[in-house]
Amino acid sequence: MAIIAVLGGTGFAGRHIVSEAVDRGHTVLSVSRSVAADRVPGATYVEGTLLDIPGLVTQLEGADVVISAVAPRGAMEGLVRPNLEALNTVLPESVRLGVIGGAGGSLVAPEGPRVVDVDFPDAFKAEALEMIGVLEDLQAEQTGRDWFFVHPASGFGSFNPGERTGTYRVGGDVIVTDAEGHSYISGADLAVAVLDEIENPQHSRRRFTVGY
Repeated sequence: MAIIAVLGGTGFAGRHIVSEAVDRGHTVLSVSRSVAADRVPGATYVEGTLLDIPGLVTQLEGADVVISAVAPRGAMEGLVRPNLEALNTVLPESVRLGVIGGAGGSLVAPEGPRVVDVDFPDAFKAEALEMIGVLEDLQAEQTGRDWFFVHPASGFGSFNPGERTGTYRVGGDVIVTDAEGHSYISGADLAVAVLDEIENPQHSRRRFTVGY
């Protein structure tokens, strides 16, 4: 079993990942700016932030896998990319880094364009572009660190929580859609995909898309 730390562990994606990881028997640390009153039994909760890299590194000591489920919105707008890059430079090389991105960076078709470039809502474009930047930083880094980056389906979010089915499809670089062109995955099944990748790595130093 792994020691898994989830940054943003009380947010929509993060709390599902914490819950799935605990259910599978892993040791789980949830890190967030404020500790939620509604906690997953079996997980350890601490207050921490990407804005304090030295303090965060101390909290993450001993982790095998660090998952960032922090979105660059609100007070974190413009701050996720540079601070994840800073964290990546100081974490032990043995730590695997996973990042939950958005749908915007995935491709519409194998040769593109990106989802963010095709009728994408202006209100979410800055967030999408920042997470694309996070991916670009990971793709460019030259250390031996293993990492993975997940693009959820475009219908992923707290506005559409869904249920755990234990199933999902992987689309490589291309956004996953159903026969009618809908793109969706529940928070719980995104967590299933993330834990499957942690336990049985299939996307070493690569991104992948997930949906139904």
